[in-house]
Amino acid sequence: MYNDWFTIGGITIHGYGVMIAIGILMAYFTGEKLGKKHNLDTDQIDTIIFLVLIGGFAFSKLVYCLTVFDQFVKDPLSVLGSGGWVVYGGIVGGLLTGWLYCKKMNLDFMAYFNVLAPCIALAQGFGRIGCFFAGCCYGIETHTVFDVHFPDGSLGPGSAIGALPTQLIMSAGDFLIFGILLKVLANEKTKDTTAALYLVLYSLGRFLIEFVRGDTARGFIGPLSTSQFIAVFTFLLGMYMIWRHQQKNAVL
Repeated sequence: MYNDWFTIGGITIHGYGVMIAIGILMAYFTGEKLGKKHNLDTDQIDTIIFLVLIGGFAFSKLVYCLTVFDQFVKDPLSVLGSGGWVVYGGIVGGLLTGWLYCKKMNLDFMAYFNVLAPCIALAQGFGRIGCFFAGCCYGIETHTVFDVHFPDGSLGPGSAIGALPTQLIMSAGDFLIFGILLKVLANEKTKDTTAALYLVLYSLGRFLIEFVRGDTARGFIGPLSTSQFIAVFTFLLGMYMIWRHQQKNAVL
């Protein structure tokens, strides 16, 4: 809720950036550890993580620009230089970048995706705490013991309005998904469905939490928010991947 932590030599350290950095580092070290455990090339994991981050951030910003297209057309720099991001754009862009790299290097994309899927959820968990510090992605107005009043000047609705802390709810959900995926990955019978289960669980959680989001600037496609619209397809993709895996095992 307090994003400006302290200033050193004119440089302000922001809580949002710190939590994003922690999430990336935790995901990196966890990915290294899981990669070794599952006999994957850790050098390739390093490269994949690096490229996924680049592709993820680029697509995240691209989708955000599309959600505020009118503002982007009027003043592109104000949008490109803002803190606006769309997490789903980052997920799709990161996965696409990883898939293209694996295809070029003749690597088994799904083997790496299954191992790194828990790491994605882990990074998102820390990232959502960063959202809480910044005040973005806040929930609907509430008048309960659970509401949060974000400081004036933050990305939140202001100190006069009590908002549901959807950022912390999403963070808790991401950490829960991380724990579930670790157990799934550790099981020889289910490890190949880890990535698919990530898509299913995250998509379902994101679709539901959007109903209690209070920030309308994230964009809508018909009655659904942009994230809900994308979640429908990623959920179906995950379910299809699980079905294909079950069909394959049935044949074997």
